[in-house]
Amino acid sequence: MRTALLAAALLATACAPRPASLRIAAAADLRFALDDVVQTYTRAHPEVRVEPVYGSSGLFYAQLQNRAPFDLFLSADVEYPHKLAQQGLILPGSEFNYAVGRIVLWTRRSSGIDVEQLGIDALRQPAVHHIAIANPQHAPYGRAADAALHSLGVYDAVKDKIVMGENISQAFQLAESGAADVGIVALSLAMASGVANQGRYWEVPASAYPRLEQGGAIPKWSRDADAARRFRAFLLAPEGRAILKRYGFSGE
Repeated sequence: MRTALLAAALLATACAPRPASLRIAAAADLRFALDDVVQTYTRAHPEVRVEPVYGSSGLFYAQLQNRAPFDLFLSADVEYPHKLAQQGLILPGSEFNYAVGRIVLWTRRSSGIDVEQLGIDALRQPAVHHIAIANPQHAPYGRAADAALHSLGVYDAVKDKIVMGENISQAFQLAESGAADVGIVALSLAMASGVANQGRYWEVPASAYPRLEQGGAIPKWSRDADAARRFRAFLLAPEGRAILKRYGFSGE
């Protein structure tokens, strides 16, 4: 009798539906905002385990071309999901836009560099020895920073001060740690609750760099495409968009 009960219990366990698991390749500028989105989402859906992995959108794009095991891609540049779609690597109709990003000059409050008053001219100050940006070769925010330096006429004056992080989160860490005096970083990182009181920032005019239109897609090999679609729907719904807005992301 005991053996029969044990066998029945094992069979029931084997037949029980497995919790949904969602692995997201997410642009580094989403580090704090998406953590907040995930926390809110999983409170309502405790049966879903969401695992964001943060990094450079360009590097994720290269990995996804080789079928990296992600269920959802959230890129800081909408062109990367477009390219995956053109290559037939995403589920048809799964592309979407979710936000527009912004860049800022950010410095620690203790640095004594008044970026709020000086704006882009803060980068010319003798006290600024290192300026952190993300690598423009594969980070959309790095390309935006590079474009802004050129269009605002300071690139030649500051090019020897530039240091690069692999992605925008690493560039922010350089500025936050003091390894760089100023960082040209994502507004979403500057507005995060954990760091908002540690620094000051000046928002770079949106006209100074290409529009940072951010988008995503669901890879064809997603282990749970339905779970990915449900999470995408939440991100694009009013509650998800409200969280993104708190971190400085625009929906326009």
